Amino acid sequence: MPLTPSPRGRNSPNNVSPFTPPARRRHHDPSWHADPPRKANLFGDAPSRASSSLTSAFASLNVSGSSKSRSSRVAPSPKSNIARSAASPLRLDLGVSDWALTGTGTTAGQTPVKRKTRSGTGKTTIRINGDRFIPTRGASSPTASSKIEHPSRPGTAHGRSNSVLSGGVFGSDDIDSTNSTSSDDTSELYQRPNTDSREYESSIAAACGVNLATRILAFKPSAPESSKPIDLRSQYNRPLKPVASAAQFRRRILTAPERVLDAPGLIDDYYLNLLDWSSSNQVAIGLERHVYVWNADTGNVNALCETSPDTYVTSVKWSGDGAYIALGLDSGDVQIWDVEDQAKLRTMSGHQSRVGVMSWNKAILSTGSRSGNIFNHDVRIAEHKTAELLSHTSEVCGLEWRSDGAQLASGGNDNLVNIWDARSIQTPKWTKTNHKAAVKALAWCPWQLNLLSTGGGNYDRCIHFWNSTTGARVNSIDTGSQVTSLKWSTK
Repeated sequence: MPLTPSPRGRNSPNNVSPFTPPARRRHHDPSWHADPPRKANLFGDAPSRASSSLTSAFASLNVSGSSKSRSSRVAPSPKSNIARSAASPLRLDLGVSDWALTGTGTTAGQTPVKRKTRSGTGKTTIRINGDRFIPTRGASSPTASSKIEHPSRPGTAHGRSNSVLSGGVFGSDDIDSTNSTSSDDTSELYQRPNTDSREYESSIAAACGVNLATRILAFKPSAPESSKPIDLRSQYNRPLKPVASAAQFRRRILTAPERVLDAPGLIDDYYLNLLDWSSSNQVAIGLERHVYVWNADTGNVNALCETSPDTYVTSVKWSGDGAYIALGLDSGDVQIWDVEDQAKLRTMSGHQSRVGVMSWNKAILSTGSRSGNIFNHDVRIAEHKTAELLSHTSEVCGLEWRSDGAQLASGGNDNLVNIWDARSIQTPKWTKTNHKAAVKALAWCPWQLNLLSTGGGNYDRCIHFWNSTTGARVNSIDTGSQVTSLKWSTK
């Protein structure tokens, strides 16, 4: 907004500025004057600027670059908008001035025009952009110095006023206004840098002290480097385990025995179980009327016992702890022996025929006879027989407790496989008739307790796998030969 009314606005009686006070008629007031006295000079207390009128104040300024100082009277100029004193107190005539007062920005409908300055002339045009004049500002003022030192963006009022500040209007006398006015005809416009350019990123990184060649997140100290270059393709394409030849995983079966033991008098009978290996690494073998124990650790062989002349040994079975051994006799009796003391602990009767198979479940000993009966004996009590399992119609040749003692599997010469539940021992839980010959080989899986394997005789030659929980057959294998025994691996 201009500080003084425009000449065209003043000529129109209807166009009145809101900042212009209403005029009052004072034709006959002798005290009225166009330039009333003021308490303080507008531009300082210098004697050369004692006049209080705007015309005399602007005329008293000595701008560097002019060949002569301005007088209080200047020629009229149609471009001037500075009021000067007149003889009449009721009329403000416009005087001539080289000062151009503009507002802080362009108004609506106006187009900013680039102003050209002439070099080498005695007349200097100074533009002041602002809402009002600031009378004095020292050269040591931080605001003035900051405006002089730092260029501003184009199109702002602050950028257009830098020429005024550098000309010494606000007290900076050491700046040569002649050099500033004799610059290029058209001032170069400030251009915003491209933030996507590499030069801009490099300058910002240099100012912040960041090295663009390194990562911000890095190991300190650096991670150890491998002495050999790593080929990621070979690392990720290789299998999890090294591929070995088939011969490396082939099962190694010894062709020669480690030890050969003499077994004179060994009875050749498919339904008898005359050999057993204990958990204490001892082997017991029944040779007709005699029982021998071979210690695999020391290699010693000891004769455990000898039966009466009217009977012979038909089965042997170690207890779970390897301290005791049970002997089944052809007479139907069962004897319990202490191996370390080589003493007979007790004899349990009950069967009417030979006992060809036995199995331990802690203190319970199950025995199977040729008659097809299965008895459970509790060796801790006098009345040892606790249960009778009657299902087989022929000789029982296979008997095996599960490791947890929950189920008992039995196989007989009647080609049947019975799975008994220890909680309900009167009848078998499952009866399987898939085998076509006598079932002697029975084995429970040690790492899957409900998996049972059974092997058939000469006319069957098959191994069947059973789920003892559901009774379903899981798998079958035809071995092509008679199956006499089965043993699971521990892994």
